[in-house]
Amino acid sequence: MNTLIEVRDLSKTFTLHQQNGVVLNVLRGVNFSVQAGECLVLHGQSGAGKSTLLRTLYGNYLPAGGSIRVQDQGRWLELVGAEPREILQVRKQTLGYVSQFLRVIPRVACLDVVMEPALARGWSRSLAQSRAELLLSRLNIPQRLWQLASGTFSGGEQQRVNIARGFMVAWPVMLLDEPTASLDETNRQVVLELMNEAKEAGAALIGIFHDRAAREAVADRHLDMTPAAVNHEEYADAR
Repeated sequence: MNTLIEVRDLSKTFTLHQQNGVVLNVLRGVNFSVQAGECLVLHGQSGAGKSTLLRTLYGNYLPAGGSIRVQDQGRWLELVGAEPREILQVRKQTLGYVSQFLRVIPRVACLDVVMEPALARGWSRSLAQSRAELLLSRLNIPQRLWQLASGTFSGGEQQRVNIARGFMVAWPVMLLDEPTASLDETNRQVVLELMNEAKEAGAALIGIFHDRAAREAVADRHLDMTPAAVNHEEYADAR
């Protein structure tokens, strides 16, 4: 199968300047790869570095060392040390990030928030709007809210808008940080369906799921994030 992301010897440290420069080794020697059509679930207790790993993969955090390579439009691209413009291009075309938190510009309509990734890729407005309306309907966001600013929505509604935005376009690699957290059973099932549809379309998924049922529904393998395990490639079949 086709490998879409490959991580080798990745490390990340944080320096606590207000505590006499104490250095925390949050990630050390992380190794894994993910192929098209599979989901790798990050496993470990709170504080093991799971969210830090996702943010490092996305370029929000600078790694201390190692390699992050992704298949970007038919070529391998090294993200560690990449130029900012290359990171932005990868985020536009290749690397999607779906979290439970919505961060949007105030006063922008819900529909426009969801459509934005597709418009950025050059979709026509009518095609983007059709896809956005389908996703919002599937995620049970009432039509009367579509033209309102998402910042006025409840927390659960904002989460579902964020998920709709995350699945608006096809991403070769998707990073998922607790996408089903706090959702009711009906909407949790919709999100699981969207993830499995992405896998069937050939996406490589890397996710954090504290919900065991959700984890088991989508996981193909697990990466053990406990300190003793991450110094080498640590795979476990999820089934």
